[in-house]
Amino acid sequence: MIISPELEVRDITVYMDSLFVLDKISLHICSEEFVTILGPSGCGKSTLFSVIAGLIKPTSGSVYLHGKSVTGTLGLVSYMTQKDLLLPWRSILDNVSLPLVLQGESWQNARKVSASYFSLFGLKGFEKSYPMELSGGMKQRAALLRTILFRKSVLLLDEPFGRLDAITKHTMQNWLLEIAQKMKATILMITHDVEEALYLSDRLYVLSKLPGKILEEIQITLPKPRNSTMLASKDAVEFHEKILSLL
Repeated sequence: MIISPELEVRDITVYMDSLFVLDKISLHICSEEFVTILGPSGCGKSTLFSVIAGLIKPTSGSVYLHGKSVTGTLGLVSYMTQKDLLLPWRSILDNVSLPLVLQGESWQNARKVSASYFSLFGLKGFEKSYPMELSGGMKQRAALLRTILFRKSVLLLDEPFGRLDAITKHTMQNWLLEIAQKMKATILMITHDVEEALYLSDRLYVLSKLPGKILEEIQITLPKPRNSTMLASKDAVEFHEKILSLL
């Protein structure tokens, strides 16, 4: 049985002035998959996300969503950037309710819908708190909930845990896997952390240095549910060594 991809990127090439950023990038993600784009810092990963999100137009190539060309079209995917971008003057509840309000919901109804997710996202009791009162991990949870409430079929996560300490990062990775399973989410994430990519991904694409091009697509066959001890297994070590050899 052939499964049509939810999102497909075909031969995306990007030049920015005289800088050659992306070189014929092609990839896909199917429904409920967790796919990671892994590459060194500055290899064009965030530029690729900007193309997928419609924020910039590629020099050549196309983006397809559900089989339809959407290149350069805004608002069709949910996009969480590296910074949480929470509004400091609004409560956490109002911050995560904002996507629903932008889609035409009243503030009253948007708050009611958003509040129903606070227990699942570990934010119960912090509805009236402000971003400055939350830990880094809690702010990332709020940012992810806000991203999900845009109600798009594909979530783009740009190094969502890159600013967290190691202990908090691992806790958040476990939590993200749980949320992705419960919400049947389709997630495309970028990172430069090899262990994070192995721990979270169903598949991953390894990108080269600039100009970014795909070096290899790798199916991660580690069993699920994942746990930290798996990263010390023979299979995980072999995946790790293979990825490092490509980079």
